[in-house]
Amino acid sequence: MHFFKVTFNRIVKQAPLALVTALIFCANPVLAADPVTEAPKELVEIPKESMFQAGKSYFTRVSDRLADSVTGKSEELINRAMVVIGVRYRWDAELPQSGLDGSSFVSYVFKDKLGFLLPRKSTQMSRVGKPITRDELQPGDLVFFNTMRLTFSHVGIYVGDNKFIHSPSKGTSVRVDDLGSLYWDKRFDGARRLDGSDDLGDSERQELFNEVNKLKRKSRSL
Repeated sequence: MHFFKVTFNRIVKQAPLALVTALIFCANPVLAADPVTEAPKELVEIPKESMFQAGKSYFTRVSDRLADSVTGKSEELINRAMVVIGVRYRWDAELPQSGLDGSSFVSYVFKDKLGFLLPRKSTQMSRVGKPITRDELQPGDLVFFNTMRLTFSHVGIYVGDNKFIHSPSKGTSVRVDDLGSLYWDKRFDGARRLDGSDDLGDSERQELFNEVNKLKRKSRSL
């Protein structure tokens, strides 16, 4: 048991964010928002050999399939985001019933639709996936803005046609805006595509892992 914990903690420290969350959801499909039948098989089937024995090649396969699921389900992802339009902005809230701030809106959509757990802060989200240029944007990509004289202080989801959906600020609600508008164009700070990789530090990855554990404990108490 001690060996298992040591080995698992070592993987948590070294593996990309997407791999950690994917492996947790593989082992605990009850945490995933979509029915198991809708998820890619590689994400829900436990390999015949131990996942620790599978090694790097297994991690790579999981990462690739997770990235495919984000790309392949971009239309469903956007549709889910659209459903939340009109939900009021509320700082540090995590559910539509109580309100959503900028980063919690993005986190909610990805977790609810794909079972993909993103870090809580927009600055941390800006280190998930690979950076892409504005010309490369596709529906489902994350777009970032400098709205508080801080880089990556706001985040939204690109929906196509130069538009993005987000929860802007206090006194507003989730809505669609144009990247080309004077305000957002001036504050555009970059974009990321979720591809199963990350540039998070050890403490940030551990913070995400703690959140996964919280979800596991919550699901067991239901």
